[in-house]
Amino acid sequence: MEVKGKIIQKFDLQSGTSKAGNPWKKQNYLLETLDSFPRKIYFDFFGDRADQYPLEVGDMITLSFDIECREYQGRYYTDIRGWKAEKMDASTGTPAPQPPVNDAPPAPVPAQDNTFEQTQEDDLPF
Repeated sequence: MEVKGKIIQKFDLQSGTSKAGNPWKKQNYLLETLDSFPRKIYFDFFGDRADQYPLEVGDMITLSFDIECREYQGRYYTDIRGWKAEKMDASTGTPAPQPPVNDAPPAPVPAQDNTFEQTQEDDLPF
């Protein structure tokens, strides 16, 4: 699911260690939708996504999320778990341009070998 809105509150980072001994962290935010009747959505980024999507108050974003529910002692708790946040341009409401990512390896630099000097003018390298 997706929703567009503005970050209106950033909460303290929560972290700890699970019963299995694995470290965890969770960053919570409050988002206000851009609808004609704005709604507030309390959501979180869990694990590595807490560092992957650093958001600040005032950021306009498109949030991709899943809704999760769990039962504890006969009561049900619902979480909105974000998995992606794209920052938007505040003036146009469109996705903000991202810096280009260059995954290609650098072009090889030709080696200069001065041990062989060509005496004849021909196109053959040997």
